[in-house]
Amino acid sequence: MKASELRELPEGDLVAKARELRAELFNVRVKHATGQLENNAKLGSLRRELARVETVLVEKREATQ
Repeated sequence: MKASELRELPEGDLVAKARELRAELFNVRVKHATGQLENNAKLGSLRRELARVETVLVEKREATQ
């Protein structure tokens, strides 16, 4: 998802999305550590997506202050 699309979502949805991405990232890290991960690029893409969500969350929280 692009940052511009994320900016349109309400804060509650972004928090849920971040929680979901963290859980998925944990599962991918476990698979990577045990050698079961076939697509190693998924680690990087999940980290970037989580960073995008967190960035938009910070922007929204700073805008309301």
